[in-house]
Amino acid sequence: MVNKILTNFIKEARKRGFSDIQIRNEMDKKGWPILEGERAFLSLEKKPKYKNQITLFLSNDIVNKLQKRATKNLFTLPEQVEDILRRSCMNKKTTPKEEKIDDKLLLAFSRKKK
Repeated sequence: MVNKILTNFIKEARKRGFSDIQIRNEMDKKGWPILEGERAFLSLEKKPKYKNQITLFLSNDIVNKLQKRATKNLFTLPEQVEDILRRSCMNKKTTPKEEKIDDKLLLAFSRKKK
C-alpha cells in the first residue's frame, strides 16, 4: 500500500519546484525506506492514455519531414504518425485465396503468357 504522507510530501515538493532527485535525497536524509519512496513516486506517475503504445526512435531528418507533413495536414506529430500507421494497415492488400483445381488446369493449358 502506498504511503499517503510520502505522496503528499512529493506533490508538495514538486509544487515548490524541487526535482525528483532532490526529493529522493531529502527522503533519504529523513530515513524513509527507498522501496516505500519509489512506490510513492510510481503511484504519482500519470497512467498511459492508451494501453497499446509504441516507442519509435527516428532520425532528425525523418522527424522534420513528418513534422512538415503534420503541419500541412493540421495534425500534431503523434497524430500524423498514427494516421500513417492506420492508413498503411487499412490499405494492406490481402493475398488471393487458394485457386480451385479447375482454375489451375485452365491456367496450365491457357495460351496467356505467364
